[in-house]
Amino acid sequence: MVPTTRAAVVMAVGAVPAALWPRASTLWLWIGLVVLACVVDTVLAASPKQVRPERSVRGSVRLGEPTSSTLTLTNTGARRLRAVVRDAWPPSAGAEHNRHRVRIPPGERRRMRTPLRPTRRGDRPADLVTIRSVGPLGMAARQRSLPAPAILRVLPPFRSRRHLPSRLARLREIDGRAAVLIRGQGTEFDSLREYVIGDDVRAIDWRASARRADVVVRTWRPERDRRVLVVLDVARLSAARLGDAPRLDAQIEAALLLAALATRAGDRVDLVAVDSEVRARVTGESGPRLMSALARALAPLEPSLVELNTTKVTQVVRDTLSQRALVVLASALEPSAVSSGLLQSAATIAQDHTVVLASASDPEVEELRQDRSTADAVYDAAAAERGALERDAIAVRLRRRGVDVVQADPDDLAPALADMYLELKAAGRL
Repeated sequence: MVPTTRAAVVMAVGAVPAALWPRASTLWLWIGLVVLACVVDTVLAASPKQVRPERSVRGSVRLGEPTSSTLTLTNTGARRLRAVVRDAWPPSAGAEHNRHRVRIPPGERRRMRTPLRPTRRGDRPADLVTIRSVGPLGMAARQRSLPAPAILRVLPPFRSRRHLPSRLARLREIDGRAAVLIRGQGTEFDSLREYVIGDDVRAIDWRASARRADVVVRTWRPERDRRVLVVLDVARLSAARLGDAPRLDAQIEAALLLAALATRAGDRVDLVAVDSEVRARVTGESGPRLMSALARALAPLEPSLVELNTTKVTQVVRDTLSQRALVVLASALEPSAVSSGLLQSAATIAQDHTVVLASASDPEVEELRQDRSTADAVYDAAAAERGALERDAIAVRLRRRGVDVVQADPDDLAPALADMYLELKAAGRL
């Protein structure tokens, strides 16, 4: 039995007869009447056990986008249900106005919607449905929480897709579908055209020129159907907060933009998430199915507080790739982590593949480097400067071993990695 606000008001009204007849018996009599009314009201209320709840939600939604949960209540009892219903979700699901007042006659059902706006990526399981059935007097209620399973999968927001149109325009130029045609090592022959001033003389086709009695040059286009493997580091360094989100979120955005761009370029994209073990894998998908498969696989990923197993990273690359490909290591460019194993692992992979290390930097460190307002700020700036110099030194060591390094703020990492991909494409290294 759950007393309502009306019961409290009626109990307070008992002060009037207690003042007119100031006796203990008057007070106890009034309390007894109120309690009796609450008991009778509880007995007459419809039983929440005879209510069957069912939830339905969209299978998935992008982080930050609105959606809703539809709750259907079926009254299987013989009494009319007057109730307050709480459609409970975890706070990260962003449930708004999740309390509903319903009246359901016997044998009928009612639907109610709860707006949701999730604030965290991953699977958001629904909580219990609490039904508070109020009696006809409105003084007491019967309450029960019932299960109604439902899971809302919150996909990565993919905010970096706003950079996709400009990168696709550059890709069309590189690919020869615009006015610009390129020549580079490892590219495919496209066509012959007349020589114009400024063309590379190494592109002249002397045999074709002799047949035509005119100087002609070969044009080239990048090879298609190449392999791109993204290795996502989900170990402890990916949990570092960069602004309002962990480093892992920036790495996911970069992986999604690269996958969308590489797919449009005709390349095959695979992804593996690794810490001490393989946590997620997407292989063999192409076209629109690739992006949906990546979103589903990346949505539930969370950083693990373990060290990255660099031996596992090397083994995964060897098991996944059988020919030369582009391998993107989305990890942290930290001196301790790189020196402890990632440097050697990246150098080993670079012997057989084109390797890019993509790292999101902390924007607060750059702010510390620029601040000279106080004595404490100068010490902080010196520490930040030293850390930056160490990271630059590690980047130099990686480049000497054939590893390209992309380091940018979280919001700029995705377009910077896309630009590196286009540079490799234009240079014929992919």
